[in-house]
Amino acid sequence: MPSYTLTINAVKRTVSADPDTPLLWILRDTLGLTGTKYGCGKGICGTCTVHYNGNAVRSCALPITSVLEGNIVTIEGLSEKGNHSVQQAWMKLDVPQCGYCQSGQIMAAADLLSKNENPTDKDINVAMQGVLCRCGTYSRIRKAIHLAANKQNK
Repeated sequence: MPSYTLTINAVKRTVSADPDTPLLWILRDTLGLTGTKYGCGKGICGTCTVHYNGNAVRSCALPITSVLEGNIVTIEGLSEKGNHSVQQAWMKLDVPQCGYCQSGQIMAAADLLSKNENPTDKDINVAMQGVLCRCGTYSRIRKAIHLAANKQNK
């Protein structure tokens, strides 16, 4: 089995895996970074969202060989102490209900705010439409993104 070196949460990690192994399984099963969740396995629901080179991507749909030359950030690496503005807003507004999609939601929201510091409701709806919430906490998610944007702009 080939070995690959990945930069995950600013740490170089070497793993052995088949070339077509999805990044999600490397993160969860090989490295024990279980904050990134498995949802659909087809890149549709967004639950497995991580950042790759500063962009939100679906880790279940990316083979390990497609992420060798970049930086991967998982929910565990978003902030050292859970103090990213999005994480703080999520806690303040008690966004999660079941919580299963929340790491994907938070990673997608952080990606949005890294590119648009003052998003409108429409901007948020467009950016977040790829991360499904079975509990329907979309209004709380939108409010939390606005709150996080306000914190970042102060």
